[in-house]
Amino acid sequence: MDQKVNQETPISITDNAAEKIRSLMAQEEEDDLALRIGVRPGGCSGFQYSIFFDDEVNEDDETFESNGVKVVMDAMSVPYIGGSEFDWQESLMGAGFAVNNPNVQGGCGCGSSFTC
Repeated sequence: MDQKVNQETPISITDNAAEKIRSLMAQEEEDDLALRIGVRPGGCSGFQYSIFFDDEVNEDDETFESNGVKVVMDAMSVPYIGGSEFDWQESLMGAGFAVNNPNVQGGCGCGSSFTC
């Protein structure tokens, strides 16, 4: 995955999320991983987030670094999640990544999908 990293960051990753991502990446024991963030059609409201580790970069991907984490995002997802903040939250109800997305106009009752 030797591709130039853009200086502009379409999304930001909080300190908590960056720490958790680095910990999870270390468990994968692969050197050339990036966090792939995107949106996919699905759920009750139209879109769902897709977040996983990837070792491939496609020709139309945006590649950048946020808070020390290498991030890859497909070009189709940028307008839907650009400007978002990705955080890691832990509470009595559970733990997971939370997305503060200023582009969201609505969501479903179960909270697993959104509209833009």
